[in-house]
Amino acid sequence: MLELHDITAGYDRGTPVVRNASLTLAAGESLGLLGPSGCGKSTLARVAALLHRPDTGTVTLDGEPVQGWRYRAPRLQRTALGVVFQQPRLSADPRLRLTDLIAEPLRATGRRDEIPQRLSDLAPAVGLTPDLLDRRPHEVSDGQLQRACLARALVLRPRWLICDEMTAMLDASTAAALVAAVEEYRAATGAGLLAVGHDHRLLDRWCDRTVHWDDLIAADVGA
Repeated sequence: MLELHDITAGYDRGTPVVRNASLTLAAGESLGLLGPSGCGKSTLARVAALLHRPDTGTVTLDGEPVQGWRYRAPRLQRTALGVVFQQPRLSADPRLRLTDLIAEPLRATGRRDEIPQRLSDLAPAVGLTPDLLDRRPHEVSDGQLQRACLARALVLRPRWLICDEMTAMLDASTAAALVAAVEEYRAATGAGLLAVGHDHRLLDRWCDRTVHWDDLIAADVGA
């Protein structure tokens, strides 16, 4: 279970963008978090992904309280989460070929021997052809780069996947393909999903349940 309780977070002390938000996601569940731009949902997603330390509140992952954030988080907790952001060009190193971008988490965790097999499995699963894997971000479209970012998020076989506006910048066919790839992964692994967005129709179709941002404040919607 992924639990966020009474989270207050921001980027400047005294001016939080998230206040007293609580969220519970059960193992294997897909939860949509709906809210307008600027409401703070992406900040909460970063807290859930252990990428941003909250000012106050607690995060519990698989029954264990989170004590560290980013690279200070224990490896077992850090690698249990896969994240896909809205803007792939801001989350991809422009110097890396797509094959290296996808394999980066494996190298960082000392699992280089798994790279050939994981690339072989993931590239077709997300719709990347072999010729695209040798290209760098500036040589591919936004949709192709987002496919690589999804593969990178899945490469460590996370138990929890956080998609923060993953399809917002994509055409309808690419968006549908990426959602399908996420669902195939979840069907095979039982991974839980937190899908953040502002398109209620997409979230309602994609997720087991959808909650609005306003309902999170000072309330544990999973209780």
